[in-house]
Amino acid sequence: MAHEHKLEIFRGLVKFKSNTQKIWGVLVFLTLVTTVEVILGIYKPESLMAKFIGMKILNWIFIILTLVKAYYITWDFMHMRDEVKALRRMVVWTAIFLIIYLIFILLQEGGYIEGVYAKGFIKRDF
Repeated sequence: MAHEHKLEIFRGLVKFKSNTQKIWGVLVFLTLVTTVEVILGIYKPESLMAKFIGMKILNWIFIILTLVKAYYITWDFMHMRDEVKALRRMVVWTAIFLIIYLIFILLQEGGYIEGVYAKGFIKRDF
């Protein structure tokens, strides 16, 4: 059951003539997103240090950009765009929910440990 892979990215907005061009296009996209992350990590703009839902806006940007890269790698390199809709949703949404759950656990535990060190006592006993 061989079929042609689509030579397009960003839901068909950018189209390529060959697989080589498509690989370069994907590389450029992922490099740009990573470059933005690195630049933000080095300079840490003061305007992004404000808190939003218990965490700095800069950290939220890092999490969102990482999820974008993970989604795009799954979508394009693992060829999820060529699969049946139900399989795509099952794989991608399961991964997204697990990542969100992991972020929630890390934030809860990090907040608890920060509270223990800041106040010097245990406020919850699990």
